[in-house]
Amino acid sequence: PAQAKANILADYDPDQEVQTTAPEVADPLHGFNRAMFQVNEGIDVVLKPVAQGYDTAAPLPVKAGVGNFFGNLSDAWTSVNNFLQGKGSDGLSDAGRFLINTTVGIGGVFDVASEMGLEKRSEDFGQTLAVWGVGEGPYFYWPIIGPRTTRDTFGWLVDTYADPVWYVDNVAVRNTLVGVRFIDVRASLLPTDKVVEQAAFDKYNYIRDAYLQNRRSEINDGKAKPEGRDDPDCKQSRCY
Repeated sequence: PAQAKANILADYDPDQEVQTTAPEVADPLHGFNRAMFQVNEGIDVVLKPVAQGYDTAAPLPVKAGVGNFFGNLSDAWTSVNNFLQGKGSDGLSDAGRFLINTTVGIGGVFDVASEMGLEKRSEDFGQTLAVWGVGEGPYFYWPIIGPRTTRDTFGWLVDTYADPVWYVDNVAVRNTLVGVRFIDVRASLLPTDKVVEQAAFDKYNYIRDAYLQNRRSEINDGKAKPEGRDDPDCKQSRCY
């Protein structure tokens, strides 16, 4: 969901990063990653004004409806991943969210499930791989999709394959959905732009560390311990 992605940079705490991440970042392809980062910065010269225009022109109910619609689609995949991670109760809750919002919420445009007390979660296949014990591997910064560990790169491929938007037969409708979602996500990140510009001496390092900190927290359901893997509450690679 767009809201979750917007929190990656906005919630970054450099002091917390020192405590909860590995002492060294696995960034062996640093030169390639910085080059791709600059490519994305160039793309954003065009993309950002479009997102700003959307954010300014679209009424708040429209933006909320768009975010809710795509967020509802992600709830179904979140449910699957929770089941794959062995979290049956969360999986059932997420499946319930999807059914309620798809029906009562008119295709997910209205988030009725949250009003009923069903918690919104975000799980993807990269997190599932982590729970299964797959190490995160080297860090990459890819064109368009941005920062990913090796594990999350493979996870993203599975997430994309499972994304129902790509299975819409009508090409025009499919491309419109993909484009609207992309712009909606970029618009949700606009508030973090100023944060990054003000806080980051090195924007590349800041985004990398923010991404890794956020992912490690997500994988451990926000319960990562400063002691890391030696902590008994950490399961296999889940604290990383």
